[in-house]
Amino acid sequence: MIRRAGYNCAHANFDNDSIKSEATVQLKSTRLILVFVICLFTVVALQAQSSPAPSSAAPSSAAQSSPAPSRPLTAEERDVALKSLQATRDGFLQSIAGLSEKQWRFKPAPDRWSIAEVAEHITVSESTILGLVQTKFVAGPATPERRAEVKFTDDQLLTRIPDRSHKAQAPEILKPTGRWANREELTKAFESERQATMEYVKTTQEDLRDHFGPHPSLGTLDAYQWILLISAHSERHTKQIEEVKADPNFPKD
Repeated sequence: MIRRAGYNCAHANFDNDSIKSEATVQLKSTRLILVFVICLFTVVALQAQSSPAPSSAAPSSAAQSSPAPSRPLTAEERDVALKSLQATRDGFLQSIAGLSEKQWRFKPAPDRWSIAEVAEHITVSESTILGLVQTKFVAGPATPERRAEVKFTDDQLLTRIPDRSHKAQAPEILKPTGRWANREELTKAFESERQATMEYVKTTQEDLRDHFGPHPSLGTLDAYQWILLISAHSERHTKQIEEVKADPNFPKD
């Protein structure tokens, strides 16, 4: 009995050792599987981090960096500008036609311009403003986002600028200095400059509506409005010529 009990005890110990051994093997296997799974997830995660993810913002960024499409003047815009330029051209030339030298040089007061000086200011302003539009205002990319800066409509400009109740001081660069010797030379220069302005309006493919330039008293104007300003400006000073003619001391001949 004792031997049998001893056998049973030894067998029990053997069984326990076997169970422990099997448990140990299973535990090691489980650990290996866990290590493998962890390594697998680590590799996948690293690959995910190194791979560039598709960005929905990419098309937006590309769209923002792309220049805005150019929009040339419409036929109506060209027509409005050309009719205004033609009308103010005719009005100015009529106002200085047939003047004698005395009338051409007459000054109503020492601090007021003669007709010759007013006419010179009109002619110099024509080429200067057109030059700004062509070489400065439309030189860079279109900036349609600046549209909100414009405070005046086209009609308001064409009405406001010729209004002589609002006085303004001409910048030094546009003041008369006797650039032309006589009325005939100035007339020829003006006609050439106005023709260049009108030809530009007829043919330009620039997006004048989405290019802008600052005016000292009117604020931001688009480049098309600067063209209208050329016309309205000459109308304003043609009225000034008529004021000189209306002076009581204006020479009769």
